[in-house]
Parts: sequence; C-alpha cells; structure tokens
Amino acid sequence: MKFFYNLLIIFFILILHQQPLKAETYFLDFKYILNKSNAGKKANEILKKELDQGIKKLQDNEKRLQKEEKEIIQQKKVLSTEEYKKKITALRQKVSSLQKNRNSLLESVAKKRNKGRKQLLDELNPLVKNYMQEKNIKIVLDKKNILLGDEKLDITKDIMSLLNKKLSSLNLD
Repeated sequence: MKFFYNLLIIFFILILHQQPLKAETYFLDFKYILNKSNAGKKANEILKKELDQGIKKLQDNEKRLQKEEKEIIQQKKVLSTEEYKKKITALRQKVSSLQKNRNSLLESVAKKRNKGRKQLLDELNPLVKNYMQEKNIKIVLDKKNILLGDEKLDITKDIMSLLNKKLSSLNLD
C-alpha cells in the first residue's frame, strides 16, 4: 500500500512537471512612471521651481542677516551693553525665524510631492487593474523588487502610455 502511494505521488509530480508554466506575472517600474510620465514631469518641474525660488529667498535673507551681524559686531565698542544685547537678541530671533521659514518651505514641498504622488498612484491603480483584466495577468510587481526578469514581462511603457492619455497634469495646490 505504501508503495502504491509513493508511485501515485511520483506520477503526479511527473505530470505537473511537464505542464508548461504560463507567465502570468509581469512587472513595471513605478518610480519611472512617477518621474517620466507627463503629469509626473510637470509636477516635478513645478515643485523644483517652487523649491528653488524659496531657497533663493532664504539665501538672500541669510546674506542680509550676515551683513547685519557684521554691522553689530563693528558697533560693539560704540554701543552700550544693553543696546548691544538687544540687537543680538533681535538678530537671534531673525535667525530663528529664517530657520522656521526654511523648515516650513521644505515641509510644504514635501507635502505637495506626497499629494502629487498619491494622486498619480490613485489614477494609476485602476489603469493597472484594467490592463491586468484585459491581458489576463495575475500578478504585477514593482521592478525594484525584482532581481532579474525578462524584458518581455515589463509592462511599464504600456501603462505609461495609458496614463499619459488619461492624465496630463496633477493638482498640487
């Protein structure tokens, strides 16, 4: 009886082993789509421009504060101790305010980037689901989680063309 079970198991293994494996697992590069799609490019340009303008303003303020600091140091011998301390305290408050502005700028850009990413992914998910149903695909993986894969299984370009047709820009405000 034991021999019969072993023979049956070997028989099933051989039958299953000869079945051709159907490729139902595909992959796409989400990062590439987020950065290279029309909507993603526009959002990145807007955010980069906003960040560059904010940093330029902060650098101008920083230069002005450095100039003010040099003036206070030069006037140290002329000013009374109380007046000198008041000016130093005021300068420290301005520097603190500058740091707060820098942090709020970076936080604002990060929030907008996350909002744009979420919008893009919200538009992308139904597209990928529909594509999976049309092509009878069981699993789609992110390319960053794959060590090696056949380029024929990469559906990034197909999904990106569908996304570009559906979504031309993002609302970051």
